[in-house]
Amino acid sequence: SFLRVGSWIGGDRDGNPFVQAPQLRHALQRGCQAAIAYYLDALHALGAELSLSTELAHVSQAVLDLAEGSGDASPSRGDEPYRRAISGIYARLAATCTALTGTQPARPSALKGEAYAMPQDFRRDLVTVAQGLASEGNGALSSGGALGRLIRAVETFGFHLATLDMRQNSDVHERVVGELLKVAGVEPDYAALDEYARIALLRKELASNRPLGSRFSAYGEETASELAIVHAAAEAHRVYGPQCITHYIISKAESVSDMLEVNILLKEAGLWQAGVDGAPPQAAIMAIPLFETIGDLEAAPAIMSAYFGLPEIAGVVQARGHQEVMIGYSDSNKDGGYITSTWSLYKASQALAPVFADAGAAMQLFHGRGGAVGRGGGSAFAAIQAQPRGTVQGRIRITEQGEMIAAKFGSRDVAMTNLEAMTSATLLASLEPEGISERDAARFTAAMDDLSKNAFAAYRDLVYGTEGFKEFFRQLTPIQEISGLKIGSRPASRTKSNAIEDLRAIPWVFSWAQARVMLPGWYGVGQALAGFEDKALLADMAQHWSFLKSALANLEMVLAKSDLGIAAQYLPLVEDQGMADTLFGRIREGWNQTHDGLLAATGQSRLLEKNAALETSIRLRLPYIEPLNLLQVELLKRHRAGEDDPRIKEGIELSINAIATALRNSG
Repeated sequence: SFLRVGSWIGGDRDGNPFVQAPQLRHALQRGCQAAIAYYLDALHALGAELSLSTELAHVSQAVLDLAEGSGDASPSRGDEPYRRAISGIYARLAATCTALTGTQPARPSALKGEAYAMPQDFRRDLVTVAQGLASEGNGALSSGGALGRLIRAVETFGFHLATLDMRQNSDVHERVVGELLKVAGVEPDYAALDEYARIALLRKELASNRPLGSRFSAYGEETASELAIVHAAAEAHRVYGPQCITHYIISKAESVSDMLEVNILLKEAGLWQAGVDGAPPQAAIMAIPLFETIGDLEAAPAIMSAYFGLPEIAGVVQARGHQEVMIGYSDSNKDGGYITSTWSLYKASQALAPVFADAGAAMQLFHGRGGAVGRGGGSAFAAIQAQPRGTVQGRIRITEQGEMIAAKFGSRDVAMTNLEAMTSATLLASLEPEGISERDAARFTAAMDDLSKNAFAAYRDLVYGTEGFKEFFRQLTPIQEISGLKIGSRPASRTKSNAIEDLRAIPWVFSWAQARVMLPGWYGVGQALAGFEDKALLADMAQHWSFLKSALANLEMVLAKSDLGIAAQYLPLVEDQGMADTLFGRIREGWNQTHDGLLAATGQSRLLEKNAALETSIRLRLPYIEPLNLLQVELLKRHRAGEDDPRIKEGIELSINAIATALRNSG
C-alpha cells in the first residue's frame, strides 16, 4: 500500500502532561479494536460471498489445507472449502481481538482458533484464499472485490489502524537524560556541557547496550513518566508489531544532541540496539527533528549534515534507506510572518536535499500544516506542487488538524477527492520539472529574499517591537476566552507568561480569525510588495512560479475572509483607546497595501476574480458570519464587565464555534 495513516493521539506529550504511558496504551488498543472490527465484518461478508463448491470448481491444495484446519465441520459446508477457510480465519482473528484488546468481538466465532501473532500472518491466509481463486479464473473475486480490498486494508492498517507518532519537547529530553546520567554516576551536570561534549558523551552511551536507568533507582516524576512511555512503546511493538510506532518527533530541535538524546531514551527500552562486531546499530523508531522557528529552519541543513556525519547514525539511516525531517509552519509564521515563514520553509527544504544526497539517504519531509493559512493551510494540491523540485522524491507526510479531518475526510466522496489530489500532487512534484529556467530561478530567489527581508522587518516591528501590542491583541481578540475553552490538546501558552513569544501558534491564529483581522496570514506582505520596485518581475513571478502562485493564492483567500470593518467593532474592547486607534490604523494601512499589491501582482481588479468558485463560497457565507461577530463583541463586553450570567459564557463559546465553522480554515 502506498498510503499510510498516522496519529498523534496518545503519543504527543509536548505541552500536555496528561498524555502518559496509559494513554498511549489506550490509544493503541482502541485503534486495534477498530481495525479488527472492520476486518471481522469484512470476513463475515466474504463468508456469504465465497460459496464456491468442490462439485463445480477445482480448489487449490493450500485452500483445502486452510479449510481442513479451520475446525468447521458443518455438514452444510462440507463441499464449500472457501467458506470453511474463511470461518477458520475469522475464528483466529476473533481470538486475536481477545488477546490484544481483552474484549470479545461483537459477533463471536463459534469455532476456536489460535490468535495471529502478527498482521502479516493474517494477510498470508487471505492471500492464500485470493491466490486459490485467481488460479481457477476467479480473479475478479480475489483482487477487484471485497477480498482484494480487505488485503489492501490489512497492508495499510495492520492490527494498529494508525501508526502512532511520539512527540516531546527537546527541553524535556535534556532534563530526563541529564537525570539518568546523574543518577547512573556518569555525568553530574549534563546541562552545563557544551554541544561538543554532549555529543561525545551521548555517542559513547549509544555505543553500549548497557541501560542508564535502573528499576532500583529513584527518579523524578518527569523522568519516570518519560521512561514509562518509551517502555510502553517497546511493549506495543511486541504486541501490535513494529509498524504501530515508527516515529519520534522532537519539538524545538536545535542541535544534534537533541536528536541523540531521543536515541538514548529509546535505548533504555531496547528500541535502539548498539552495533555488534562491526554491524551498524538498529533503531526501531526514527528520531525526527521538528524545525519550527525561522532560525531553526535556517540551521536545519547544518544540523542534519552533522547528524549524518556520525558513523553510527549514518549506518542506521542507510540501513533504513530514508530519514524524515519535520518542518513547522505554525511557529515559523508566528515568529516571522506569513511570507517569511513560507519562504524559509521553501529554502530549508531546498537546502536539505543535497545534504541527504551526500548522505546517501532518501529525504522525506513531514509538513506540519494547520487549517489556517497562518499555519500552512490552504490547498494541499497547490502546496505540494509548489515544493522545490527534488525535495518530494515520491514520499511526503502532512498533518491534518482535527477540524480539517472532518472537512476533508468526513464523507467517502470528499475523502477520495482529497486523497486523489494529494497523491497526484506528490507524483507531479516528484516527476515534473521546475517549469522555470535556471536564470529565472536565480532572479526569483533574489527577489524573494528581498521581499522576505522587508516583510519580516515589518511584521516583527509591529508584533514584537511595538509597545502595547501585546495588550492590544489580548483585549481586541477573544484570546482570553479561547484560552479558557476545553478544546485543543494543550494549554494556549507554553508558560504562565502573557508574552506573545510563549503563546502557542494555534490560539494566536485562531483568535485573530475570530476578530476577522487574520493578521498572521498577511501582515508584512503589503509593505514588502509596496517597497519592491521591479513590478514587472513581481508579476512574472506571480504568473510563472508555482511557489509564489500558491503563496499568493492563500494570501488572497485570507484577505477575502478578513473584514476590517467588522474588526473595528472590537476596538471598544481595548482599554487604551488611543493606543487602539494607532495600532489599528497601522493594521488597516498594512491591509490596504497588501490588497493593492496583491491585485497588481496578479493582474486582477478585485480579490478572487480568477477563482469564481471560492469567491461565491465566501460571498454566500459572509452575511451569516457578520451578525455572529457583532453578537460576540456584545457578549465579550458583558463578560469582561463582570456580568455573571452562565448564558453569556455559553454564548461566547457558541459564537467562537460558529465563526470558526463558517470561516472553515481558521485554526
